[in-house]
Amino acid sequence: MSDQHFEQDETLRLPTIQFRVVLDLGPRLAAAVTLPPELAHPDLFADRDDEGGALNLSIDYDSGQLHVLLDEAGPSFHYHGTSDPFESPWPADQTEKLLEWALILVQEVDALDDLLDSIFEAAEWFEQGLTLYVPETEPTQLELIEVGIIGELLTLPWLGSGRVDHEHIDGDNHPIALLWNMNNDDPDQPIARAWLDPETGEPRTTAEPGVDWNAVAMSEDEVLQWLVGIYTNHHVAPTPEAQIMRAALERLGGIS
Repeated sequence: MSDQHFEQDETLRLPTIQFRVVLDLGPRLAAAVTLPPELAHPDLFADRDDEGGALNLSIDYDSGQLHVLLDEAGPSFHYHGTSDPFESPWPADQTEKLLEWALILVQEVDALDDLLDSIFEAAEWFEQGLTLYVPETEPTQLELIEVGIIGELLTLPWLGSGRVDHEHIDGDNHPIALLWNMNNDDPDQPIARAWLDPETGEPRTTAEPGVDWNAVAMSEDEVLQWLVGIYTNHHVAPTPEAQIMRAALERLGGIS
């Protein structure tokens, strides 16, 4: 069955909410390095591995990505966007300056022991309806950051029969499966899939073959359109944590 694309109704998106975050960003040494104009506005994210040890810093552009890993052995890096992970997608002079900035930034994030936990906690405060996050801290210089948290798309509850859930599945372009169970048990029957179109960045959907849509009590088109909203909110739109993270790393790295 062919895949389908449904336009998202942006009039159903909740308004952007201004959220203020107070964080300890240390001396902000990376801010002293000026990125090339062509690479001045990356999408940034940092996290630690499952064991809480190695620090991963993702620096993403439409033209490629630089990923930096900092562990006990020191920093290492690789690229995406070329056939060789050790070949930069950008000219040598731009790459040199980007690497200088990134290696300082990843070590600063690593040195700020509480930064990632504070960002996670700030996102939890936002989810609870608060508009300002202030961490517990000893007296130190703090930074006030204002973040416009993008609102979610309003989606209807599941109006079909039984219960549904969704889960990540193997495959390219971040696919998920929509699972259904007509008896209100744990959803276990895949009835549709959604993934991200690599060319447009928009969700695509398709129904699984052999589904009894009368038993589902919603038409195939209704289910696929509903799945687009779920996929967008959970897998396309940046989470509050990711939006706070990007703003914090931009301030830390001197990006205006």
